[in-house]
Amino acid sequence: MPAEAPGEPPSRPLSTRHLLRLVVPSLVVGALSAVALVALSALATWIQHLVWDRLPDVWGVTTTETWWTVLVLTVTGLLVGATIRWAPGHAGVDPATADLVAAPLPLRTLPGLAVALVLGLAGGVSLGPENPIIAINVAIAVWLLCRPRLGVPVNGAVGLAMAGTIGAMFATPLAAALVLTETFAERGDRSGPLFDRLFAPLVAAGAGAMAMVVFETPTFEIDLPAYPGVQPGDLVGATVVGIVAAGLTLLAVLAFPVVHRTFHRMRSPVLALGAGGLVLGLLGVLGGPLTLFKGLEEMKELSAEADDLAWYAILLMALVKIVALVVAAGAGFRGGRIFPTVFIGVAIGLAATSLVPAVPAAVAVSSAVLGSVIVVSRDGWLALFMAAVVVGDARLLPVLCLAIVPLWLAARSMPPLRVGPPADGAGEFPALAPRP
Repeated sequence: MPAEAPGEPPSRPLSTRHLLRLVVPSLVVGALSAVALVALSALATWIQHLVWDRLPDVWGVTTTETWWTVLVLTVTGLLVGATIRWAPGHAGVDPATADLVAAPLPLRTLPGLAVALVLGLAGGVSLGPENPIIAINVAIAVWLLCRPRLGVPVNGAVGLAMAGTIGAMFATPLAAALVLTETFAERGDRSGPLFDRLFAPLVAAGAGAMAMVVFETPTFEIDLPAYPGVQPGDLVGATVVGIVAAGLTLLAVLAFPVVHRTFHRMRSPVLALGAGGLVLGLLGVLGGPLTLFKGLEEMKELSAEADDLAWYAILLMALVKIVALVVAAGAGFRGGRIFPTVFIGVAIGLAATSLVPAVPAAVAVSSAVLGSVIVVSRDGWLALFMAAVVVGDARLLPVLCLAIVPLWLAARSMPPLRVGPPADGAGEFPALAPRP
């Protein structure tokens, strides 16, 4: 084992008794995390079908791809803005100012956050569920476990909820293990062997994944032509496509602070998110229905239709989705950025293989997802995981592990897709500032 750094206490494994005490809370938190995710996703899906399918049929709307898209996104923005304005706790913190996991929220904030999340998912906003659902599950886990009788520290409860939610979201504990490994490294946590520290979160992630499989089995794999196997030119193709995808996604990072400031100069979140919804509706008309929503089902539809589309039409969808992601996150909609970023990578990869058929579709798509996600998440493990699961072929891992070299060297010096919190601590909009 490696020697300890000078001045640091030696790492000691946790006792077996201590680990056993963590099993039941971990199982409970993981299962509850999956239940919360399934419940909110099911509610959002029901409202989505009502708004986008049933109401147009009842009212005789012949197509939802023009004015109906603009109307629904604008109304969605107004409703989310009203929720942020008047719900207790203002539906949590602005996701644009926070990482994937933020400080635990008070329980009174959760209903407003859940409403804002469901409205955004159902209305077609280009954000995923990850940030809000993790925040909800973290708050519940802290409330349940951080009591004197149980003795679970806040950081421990946060780790369990994060792991359980990620395990449920991807139906595998592997993603949670990768993200937590990065988190422990950032904290400089040397309180014991790594697997001792991962033990309880992995139990929570496994419980979340198993519970999710009971309800449904989400899959990120898209339908692509069979990968013929590693060829000498695959590394060159993967590197070039990955760099192009990272460069295009970097445009979102550079534009994000400007867009965020523009929307947040408006005094009220109702006005700002209403305007943001209007812009998203117009973008949806430009890019088509596949550029709406979080992107998981849409990227599967895009891969099925890619053979019938020109490369520039697919690339236009990627560019529209980049702008929609920046507008949605900058305006203040509650949601995560990983899911739409994966759609962006898939679209760029499909455009690349359509333009240059010599690059296999699996290589182009996986490397484009790698480049896009690494810029947005600044997490190499998560980027590799998403690139691998989208294609679903383990033979690509050596190529991806080499293609990530220039991407990581560049991404680590890029600015994050995040802005700082308000300097005066008054709130994200002037209308939310506490009265003196």
